[in-house]
Amino acid sequence: MNNDKRKKLDTVRSKLDELKMSLQDVVNDEQYSFDNLPEQFQEGERGEKMEEAISNLEDAIDYIDSAIESIMEATA
Repeated sequence: MNNDKRKKLDTVRSKLDELKMSLQDVVNDEQYSFDNLPEQFQEGERGEKMEEAISNLEDAIDYIDSAIESIMEATA
């Protein structure tokens, strides 16, 4: 792989890092909101939806991590 392609992939990796941090901020905010709900809401439909959203966003973060690792391996 030439240097031009490596630079392009490094740019992509940097953007993925930024997206990952943005998603993590949303996860942290949603988790904080969930943690501050009264217990009856945490155990209800609203709490379940919040937990599902948190889980889905954490999955997205894991996928981004995987993509970053793959890019790093490709450029090694």
